[in-house]
This record gives sequence, C-alpha cells and structure tokens, in this order.
Amino acid sequence: MQRITLLCVGKLKEAFYAEAAAEYVKRLSRYCKLEIVELPEERLPGDPSPAQIDAALAKEAEAIRGKLPPASSLVALCVEGKMRSSEELAQLMATWANRGEKRLVFLIGGSHGLHGSLKAQAWARLSMSPMTFPHHLARVMLLEQIYRAYQINGRTKYHK
Repeated sequence: MQRITLLCVGKLKEAFYAEAAAEYVKRLSRYCKLEIVELPEERLPGDPSPAQIDAALAKEAEAIRGKLPPASSLVALCVEGKMRSSEELAQLMATWANRGEKRLVFLIGGSHGLHGSLKAQAWARLSMSPMTFPHHLARVMLLEQIYRAYQINGRTKYHK
C-alpha cells in the first residue's frame, strides 16, 4: 500500500475545512496509508518586507526538511508548478506506484508559499490553478484530487 504524507504549513482552524479534510482522509484509508503533518507558520509583522518573508520561509523550510520521511518523493504545490488534469495526476500517481515509489510527500506551504530551495528540491511541482486559493482550501482540494486519482485508476464511477 502506498504511503502518502501531506506536509502542511499552518493548521486547519475552521471547522468546515477540517470536516471536509476528515471526510477525504476517511475515504483514502482504503487506498493508501495517509499521514497529515502540520507545521506552524512563522509569525510575521503586518506588512513584512521581502527579506522578512524570505527569512520566515527559510525557517519553515528547515522545519519541513526535519519532517521529510527518508526515501520519499517530494511534490511541492506552488504557482510555478505544472497544472495537470485529474487524469494526468492519476497517471502520475500510478507511474510513481509502478516505479516502486513507496512514499509520496505532498507539500503545501503557508500563506507566503514555499522557500525556493524546497521548490528546487522537489521531485515534482504541481499547481492547482492560476487562481489564488487559501492554503487551507488547497489542502481539501489536494485530498480530493488524490482520492479522485485512486478512483480514476480503479476505474470507478466517482470521476464522472
């Protein structure tokens, strides 16, 4: 069974996001071993400078690296990533599984994104959309897309 880790900067505070995420975690339990790791977002002043943002992202990157499981394939969600359809993500996940990739780590940054070094370190970079979404909503969307990928690969009717 494939192991998937969702490494997220920031905690889900709103009940509606937490409930939606919990539903997909429950659904995914049939297909993979899923672990969600939440890391705190670095605090910044109200109007941070680019240098302050970069310093905070560097600290977050350090914490993220400390939580990366060994021998894992890192997939960073970022605006510079490639947009893929649900079918393309399903095909990618099937390819990763066929290659013996036992542990996939999907990384969602905080409100200021991810440090450039993490993006460079990632095996793949994905973009959800050219639109901007709250990172808490991105977590729910990603969980749904991972579930959808398993459904597509299993040829179920969910995807239609």
